[in-house]
Amino acid sequence: MTTNDLLGLLRRHLPEIRASLTAAQYARFQDSVRRLGEVGDDTRAVRLAVLEVRRCLLALPRENELRRRMDQFRSGGAAPSAVLPDAGELDEVIRLLESVDWPVLDPASAEIARGVRQRLLTAPARGPERLTGAAAQDPDRAGLIRLTDPELGDRYPDFQFDPDTGEPRPVVQRINRLLLSDQDPWGAADWWLAGNAWLRDTPAALVGQVPDALLTEAAAALIGDGAW
Repeated sequence: MTTNDLLGLLRRHLPEIRASLTAAQYARFQDSVRRLGEVGDDTRAVRLAVLEVRRCLLALPRENELRRRMDQFRSGGAAPSAVLPDAGELDEVIRLLESVDWPVLDPASAEIARGVRQRLLTAPARGPERLTGAAAQDPDRAGLIRLTDPELGDRYPDFQFDPDTGEPRPVVQRINRLLLSDQDPWGAADWWLAGNAWLRDTPAALVGQVPDALLTEAAAALIGDGAW
């Protein structure tokens, strides 16, 4: 996938992106695309800017077609000609970003989002009273996913903790930060608790069963964190 391929996908899926992100998430997405237009011909800076755009797209529902394309993409080496964006294509995406009125999330998309959250809340989880040490003092800084249940309050999915010590698993903390779980805990939880085509299983079920590096690589591939 080249940078221009990504821009083409953004242009075609912009209405869905606008409808699926919150105002704050969309503003961050806009800023990331603008930064892509400001870095010039520095291929390293372009790669970093593209990575930030892809991070913003993690907030999309997994059922969204663009998000599925991102999930299927594995990072790899790319020549400078594949990294640098076409100026006209980038200008058109930026123009569209700033010209469309904010849409209301359609009922079907809203229902999908509710279904995803309900599914994630059925996973085994613990409340804040069971956290210990640094995690109890500042769960967000500890790199833990925190989901809010309308009835039970804050919930921390159990896969994040060592079953013997109760302490956060370092590999989970590392991947949560990679997935920006502090900004999009639902999206990060969905990555862990949904089936993964690359890993051929649910990532949360593989913690401690496969090398930590394999899980980290799978998460990094999702956002293109590496050679692009």
